[in-house]
Amino acid sequence: MHSSKYFKFVIILLSFLIFACSQQEETNVENKKETAPTDAKDVKSEKSFGGMLFEGSIGDASNLIPILASDSVSHSVASFVYNGLLKYNKNLKLVGDLAKDWEISDNKKTITFDLRKDVKWHDGEPFTAEDVKFTYKTIIDKDTPTAYDADFKIIDNMTILDNYTVRVNYKTPFAPALNSWTMSILPKHLLEGKKITQSPLQRNPVGTGPFEFVKWEPGKSITLKANRDYFKGSPYLAKYVLKIIPDTAAMFMTLLNQDIDLMSMSPLQYTKQTDTSQFENHFNKHSYLSNSYAYIGYNLKKKMFRDKKVRQALSYATPKKDIIKSVLFGEGEVATGPYKPGTYWYNPDVTRYNYNIDKAKQLLEEAGWKDTDGDKILDKNGHNFSFTLMTNQGNSNRSKVAEIVQQSWKKLGIKVEIRVIEWATLINEYIDKRNFDALVMGWSIPMEPDLYDVWHSSKCKGKNLNFICYQNEKLDKLIEKARLTFDMEKRKELYFKAQEILAEDQPYTFLYVPKALVGLHKRFRGVEPAPAGITYNLEEWYVPEGLRKYKLKQ
Repeated sequence: MHSSKYFKFVIILLSFLIFACSQQEETNVENKKETAPTDAKDVKSEKSFGGMLFEGSIGDASNLIPILASDSVSHSVASFVYNGLLKYNKNLKLVGDLAKDWEISDNKKTITFDLRKDVKWHDGEPFTAEDVKFTYKTIIDKDTPTAYDADFKIIDNMTILDNYTVRVNYKTPFAPALNSWTMSILPKHLLEGKKITQSPLQRNPVGTGPFEFVKWEPGKSITLKANRDYFKGSPYLAKYVLKIIPDTAAMFMTLLNQDIDLMSMSPLQYTKQTDTSQFENHFNKHSYLSNSYAYIGYNLKKKMFRDKKVRQALSYATPKKDIIKSVLFGEGEVATGPYKPGTYWYNPDVTRYNYNIDKAKQLLEEAGWKDTDGDKILDKNGHNFSFTLMTNQGNSNRSKVAEIVQQSWKKLGIKVEIRVIEWATLINEYIDKRNFDALVMGWSIPMEPDLYDVWHSSKCKGKNLNFICYQNEKLDKLIEKARLTFDMEKRKELYFKAQEILAEDQPYTFLYVPKALVGLHKRFRGVEPAPAGITYNLEEWYVPEGLRKYKLKQ
């Protein structure tokens, strides 16, 4: 549920099978069990090349061409391999990346990007303006199955002024324009003339970023190595490995055994299982309100969910505060919409659905749902109110939420079956095909407040992100107008109204904004938690030589 707007699908399901590096790995690295002290008091903290980071993830990536992926794991890995023209810094301000400067015309319809001249692709080929135009053309191509084309279809044309200057002309002023250029730029020389959905880059990417791809063992690990020729300077870490461990309990044991260095912990782990010498001697904890939210989404193609009174009733019968207390151990806040509490775009005054079973029963009765045959299950027009609530494997929080609402909704006379499904199967066979009733899922909250990709009526088909197919003309117009509004206060007013509509209609039962609960080994230096999270500056992390667990082969 990392990041720009393209790091959506907060569905960061982290867990891993214990994986060990072998001496035959292609990273020129030898795996040695730690003999160095983990107490850094007497270790010189000098920056030098050589450390390695093993991160745990509950889910595997799906596609390492970012415009084809919609899951956070794929985008997280890709963010180390690719660059955009722009990026968000630690304070969530847009700064140059592949573009060293840019200029916006007075009429707000033209952006001219001045590109860096010192960038090479991982295969040694130079990066030029041709790659930028190719990426744009690929995103808007009708044969490219991407969820991210809307921001680029509003472009009238792109002109290459020279090898390192591009001019982008928009059909109309477009407020999220700069944010859209955080999208990864793709290598023209490797993709031109080929069908992108058949490209080997899906599993063997070539980018310009601080880390180069080494190998991907599906269901086990993804390995990257330092790009020693990175235009901003080589990372200090020699290797980064994402280890797939599809169970948070197994992942936590892997962390305690020091076979991984970094993981997102469950609230139970963070609050109850880290006060041991085994953890405290080796790891630091970090906690901050995450840029994500959990929700229950209703498939609005299903008749039982089309009446907003039904959805409102389900929200009233969802004990959000109890869920935060019992599932998150208090490590989170109630969600009321798609923005993070306390931020600029968040509307604190929308309708709230505090737990109220009586109110829920009243709304269901008004919607025509009654128990006419005395079997304790509501029915209407000969159909029982029963449905399947799905969520993904490996995320115990979501499973617990499903069980809590199952019991609470039973009090209303609603029968709910829970199905927990492997991540890739859930996406490919159920979500993408709209073959579901309701889901417990999550989204990341993007830096750019644009709601278009998830909430606009046009995005409910195919592999787009409005997979519950919520369609509201009034909301569409607000979203469209906000995209053309550069005045921050006026744009804020539009998004406040949009939140009021979503709160009234309840296409989701917005559950909570969890805290990010991170465990990280103490040997890593250069770590600076910030509004952008914790790994935004991974290329600056280092391990003092005296604390290294692994050594480079000679």
